[in-house]
Amino acid sequence: MGSQSTAEYYKKNPKAKARRLKQQKAYMQTEKGKEIRRNADRLSAKLGGKVGDGLDAAHYKGSKTNGRLQKASTNRRSRLKVKKGGK
Repeated sequence: MGSQSTAEYYKKNPKAKARRLKQQKAYMQTEKGKEIRRNADRLSAKLGGKVGDGLDAAHYKGSKTNGRLQKASTNRRSRLKVKKGGK
């Protein structure tokens, strides 16, 4: 894939995007996926987040119950691969 971003790849490959979305939908129906969603929803409500405000409930490292509201783009970019020097 080179220096191409994941988003660019899926824009150019609609079949791959459809497969990914199908897999993601199935994953979010599993117990683990539901637990992740529940924890994020609980924290967001606890912090006063509103639907459509553009903010995610960003958990502190190792915590399922504490965190802060953070721009969604910042929160979703804060993964290990990014911290290792990726884009």
